[in-house]
Amino acid sequence: MRLVRTVQAALAATLFLAVTACGSSGGDGESSATGLNPPDLKAPSHLGKPEGEVDLIAWAGYVEDGSNDPDADWVSDFEKQTGCQVRSKVAASSDEMVKLMKTGEYDAVSASGDASLRLIASGDAAPVNTDLVPNYQDIFPDLKMQPWNSVDGKAYGIPHGRGANLLMYDTEKVTPAPTSWSAVFDGASAYKGHVTAYDSPIYIADAALYLKAHRPELKIKDPYALDQKQFDAAVDLLKEQNKNVGEYWSDYLKEVSAFKSGDSVIGTTWQVIANLAASEGAEVKAFVPEEGSTGWSDTWMVSSKAKHPTCAYKWLNWIVSPKVNAQVAEYFGEAPANAKACEQTSDKDFCTTYHAADTAYWKRIAFWNTPVEQCLDGRTDVTCVPYAKWVQAWTEIKG
Repeated sequence: MRLVRTVQAALAATLFLAVTACGSSGGDGESSATGLNPPDLKAPSHLGKPEGEVDLIAWAGYVEDGSNDPDADWVSDFEKQTGCQVRSKVAASSDEMVKLMKTGEYDAVSASGDASLRLIASGDAAPVNTDLVPNYQDIFPDLKMQPWNSVDGKAYGIPHGRGANLLMYDTEKVTPAPTSWSAVFDGASAYKGHVTAYDSPIYIADAALYLKAHRPELKIKDPYALDQKQFDAAVDLLKEQNKNVGEYWSDYLKEVSAFKSGDSVIGTTWQVIANLAASEGAEVKAFVPEEGSTGWSDTWMVSSKAKHPTCAYKWLNWIVSPKVNAQVAEYFGEAPANAKACEQTSDKDFCTTYHAADTAYWKRIAFWNTPVEQCLDGRTDVTCVPYAKWVQAWTEIKG
């Protein structure tokens, strides 16, 4: 059985930490528009002798040693080849990952975009020397040096995989077939009690993406860079949607069950969930609506306090090697980051299904990023709403 992340509601606004206090950046990289000014940490110039162990924080399904599924084991060969024994902690949310990384007890983390900038700005993640990760050269170019994994021309991690947040609907109960996110926002009352939505503060960006297309007077450029007026509009839209939501999902098996039973007939999903629901008899389709979609791109980041940095780098190179990256992608249900992984998947149509090499497809996806006060869209005349307030608003939205 595939394992995918289960996302819990954020625990507390205090987890956001120091990102909102960062000053303006004087760097020359494309990410300088964020205003982030992370600590001046250096990436290693070379690797030393493997330390014999590595401590990882990961999403469920990313670090498999055969104990959950005997057919899913890419840890044992890593340990044999490198001498680095793997100890891993499964995190249930991005907020938990940030909290764990702050302890200094872990060497690396598989961070999503709603955590990565927090780790960079706080100094908990160090820049990465990509020359020390040979398989980095085969990573899809449109995953490299992106706003969620780099700052001022410095790479802060190695891309692992990506996916889109799709609109899924019951083809028998939702007619005509939807083409827009309006089906779960302005038109949600038609399916009152049977709309489902993703249970996370980052879902506010989905509302912002919709408003970007349908309320141009708000002048939203980036769904993760919202001034107070734009943010309030997104929150108001979600509060209105809440009246029609039957369930906010975090466990993908529960969403599959809800679509099979008819409790849910339309809402946000992932490709792996749509595939599983269809394979179990649900009459569903999933797609990227006309406004585009949000999505996630995960990055392996190295702790600035790593006690086992050489083993951490060896893990980064291993997890994005073609064969292993293919194994993880199929098990987890995501597009691999390594272009050569597509030649290694057991399902030869896998990369087509998940749009792994479809550059035009990914241009329609607004990947998760961490909202900060310094607007990510480059504006300097306003202050944007930081993630801590997204967390507070999400609690209010759900009532």
